Amino acid sequence: MVWATRALLRKYGRFMDDLRIYVKGGTGGMGYPRLGGEGGKGGDVWLVANEKITLKRIKDRYPNKRFIAEAGANSSIAALKGASGKDSEVNVPLGISVTTDDGNIFGELNKPGERLLVARGGIGGCLVTNFFPSKGQAHMIHLDLKLIADVGLVGFPNAGKSSLLTKISHATPEIAAYPFTTIKPELGTVKYPDHKQITVADLPGLIEGAHVNKGRGHKFLKHVERTKQLLFVVDVSGFRLSPSAPFRTAFETVMLLSKELELYKEELCTKPALLAVNKMDLPNAKENLDELMEQLQKPEDYMHLLPVNMIPELTVKFRDIIPISAISGEGMEELIECLRKVLDEEAEKKIENYHREQLQTLRQLEM
Repeated sequence: MVWATRALLRKYGRFMDDLRIYVKGGTGGMGYPRLGGEGGKGGDVWLVANEKITLKRIKDRYPNKRFIAEAGANSSIAALKGASGKDSEVNVPLGISVTTDDGNIFGELNKPGERLLVARGGIGGCLVTNFFPSKGQAHMIHLDLKLIADVGLVGFPNAGKSSLLTKISHATPEIAAYPFTTIKPELGTVKYPDHKQITVADLPGLIEGAHVNKGRGHKFLKHVERTKQLLFVVDVSGFRLSPSAPFRTAFETVMLLSKELELYKEELCTKPALLAVNKMDLPNAKENLDELMEQLQKPEDYMHLLPVNMIPELTVKFRDIIPISAISGEGMEELIECLRKVLDEEAEKKIENYHREQLQTLRQLEM
């Protein structure tokens, strides 16, 4: 398994979802005291959202990871008003959160073309500054990428998430019969007859303890935050990470996944969610499914099966539970329709809430 993982890393390279860079605004230009000339303003540093860029490409293209805007021109007899320095524009991926080393939040970039000012240039020398220019702002900033997708696949390794993504979309993730096949997020697009499209993210598989950064831990969980809907994928026959790890039934798997989300960020458990019970083509699948459905009817009666510290306080409420087989195609059409239905319902709720807020605002203005 170790060698297989190394081979995949060689094939795909290392997916990056965080990068630390240095940004500095340009220094202002010197003033000209004798004639009252003003130096030019230093350039600013901007981050610009671009669909075609990746953090890895930024690191490869700019190995020193330093972005410094141009200084303003000095005032002179020929040009009493010095020219402003040129801005530095850094293309970054969509879905970036920007913070400083000390935790201050600059903002987010989620749509193509959005811009974020991260370092202002210094002002040029003038009468107020005794004709001495000021330096530009300088920061070490973190670019933290969180994928933006309609649906996020949540499951333990080898639950069949990659096979499912291949079946319902045009994505071609790596698939194999060992855990941790998915070493970087994969995005697929589900297309509907009316030309509606939804994006589905297959993310590296969770393991118990992911909330404290075990396995791919936070590298997975932070990407779940920006998905509109969760799709839990569990093996109907249960799961065992390794020969030395405890065997988990499908019910235990669902509860443990809920607990990992809860421990990382409670709000994740309130997202709209579906449950896909995969590998219905295996022997005894029907009996295992019936047992799971019975347990999910009254989960509190079966919590004693879990370690005490892994019993979730907030159990995820599934809109639908769909038995599927990513191999035979069983349940795929129903799953695709359910994904669309939940997203449409949530979109309608948002519109209704917006209209309600607008009405409340209008009523307050009339009072």
